[in-house]
Amino acid sequence: MIRKYLNARVKSFGYAFHGIRTLIETQPHARIHLISTLIVVIGGFFLKLQKTEWLAILICIGMVWMAEAMNTAIEFLGDEVSLEQRERIGKAKDVAAAGVLIVSMISAVVACMILANHCR
Repeated sequence: MIRKYLNARVKSFGYAFHGIRTLIETQPHARIHLISTLIVVIGGFFLKLQKTEWLAILICIGMVWMAEAMNTAIEFLGDEVSLEQRERIGKAKDVAAAGVLIVSMISAVVACMILANHCR
C-alpha cells in the first residue's frame, strides 16, 4: 500500500519535470525567462545578496515561472478546443499573457532595485 502510494508520488514528479521540459522546449519566452533567471542568480551570488534579498528574488523567479507555465497550459488547452479564432479563447489567452507580463515587469523592478543597491 505504502509502496504504491510512493510510486505514484514519484511518477507525479516525473510528469512535473516533463512539463518543465515541455515549457522550455516549446515556449520562446520561457527560454528568455531561463536566461534571465540564470543572470539574476549568478549576479546575486557575485554580489553576495542578503537572505531577505534572496527571498524576494526567489519569490519573483517562482512567480514568473508559475505564470509562464499557467499561460502555456491555457494556450495548449485553448488550441486543443479549437484552432479557429474564437473570441473567448482569445481573451483567455490574452489575460493569461497579461499575467505573465505583469509579474515579469514587477519582478524586473524588484531585481533592478536589489541589484542596483549593490552596485553603488
